[in-house]
Amino acid sequence: MTPSIIGWSHLRFGKREDTLQEMMAEAARTALADAGLTAQDVDVVHVGVYNNGFSRQGFEAALLGVEAPELAHVPAHRHENACATGSTAVFAAHDQVAAGRAKVALVIGAEKMTAVSGTQVNDVLLTASYRAEEEHYGSFAGVFAELARRYSERYGDPSDAMARIAAKNHANGAHNPFAHMQKDLGFEFCSTVSERNPYVTEPLRRTDCSMVSDGAAALVIAAPDVADSAPRAVRWRGMGNANEVLPLDRRADPLVLTGAREAMDRALAQAGIGIRDLSLLETHDCFTIAELLEYEAFGLAEPGQGAQAIESGLTTIDGDLPVNPSGGLKSKGHPLGATGVSMHVMAAAQLTGEAPGLAVPNAELAGVFNMGGLAVANFASVLERTR
Repeated sequence: MTPSIIGWSHLRFGKREDTLQEMMAEAARTALADAGLTAQDVDVVHVGVYNNGFSRQGFEAALLGVEAPELAHVPAHRHENACATGSTAVFAAHDQVAAGRAKVALVIGAEKMTAVSGTQVNDVLLTASYRAEEEHYGSFAGVFAELARRYSERYGDPSDAMARIAAKNHANGAHNPFAHMQKDLGFEFCSTVSERNPYVTEPLRRTDCSMVSDGAAALVIAAPDVADSAPRAVRWRGMGNANEVLPLDRRADPLVLTGAREAMDRALAQAGIGIRDLSLLETHDCFTIAELLEYEAFGLAEPGQGAQAIESGLTTIDGDLPVNPSGGLKSKGHPLGATGVSMHVMAAAQLTGEAPGLAVPNAELAGVFNMGGLAVANFASVLERTR
């Protein structure tokens, strides 16, 4: 039994005044209305919220019912898996419906990150690394900066390629009304270190790093008999999930995102396609070096040649495989628990001709890749429209 996505919602990401529970309730109600359902139709709720220090309030699965009392008595489960928290909730809901233990699952991903100081945000994000061995890098960005330094030593400076990725994603996000930053910054700005674009941690410039954002997104996942009467349906053609060793220096080769490759390979194999058969890909660009390494992990370029994927135009919006037409985490924003859900929403919307920003013409197959930590928890989806 293959579940389908039959409804969704997406709040604008950015610095928001509403609370976490208000965002969750708005996203839930809008997604249910989009699917033509009510709270009484929901068998289970899966909530993805990382928190881990952004708020003193935990127990987010139950928190939803405070603001949305109509859902307070529905069984609810909260998931946490670093930056892949949202996809963890999505996969858990999918599996519960596929197993026949629920007909309708509501998935909500949300995060409120801007209510604490930058120092606190930095400390929370470091928990997604292995602090015993990596805290000396100073920040989560510092861990990815170390990857960029090692890449430079082995293959040559990737800074221009990273700037092209940043410029591409900001150009795409400028058209997305849900994006945190809706501004086309251009390659020159992204490639130049300046007062407005300083190093965050060398060699990563501010434009190489995703923003601290608030936001929420939601999906309704339904069994086939429910999906048959829904306005439209998007189903999984392939799924993949793989983990990698947490500490960077205990991996066989830190510059090879093995877990990311395995997750995507499994999703593509299940779908019976190759990576270039996708119409588009929403992938995890928390830092531009991550998207560059994902090109290589997914087989879009040979090791050390990831720059070719962006420089050739392959991954631009009018290329053969547009990557992050939504603007990605770089422009759209990265509220941790919401990210994986958001990526599935954006992919589904492309397939149904409802993309909130730039549309990929005649999109038939959409890929999603979401990772927790530095490609530690890896989730890949291949989605297709069935109606």
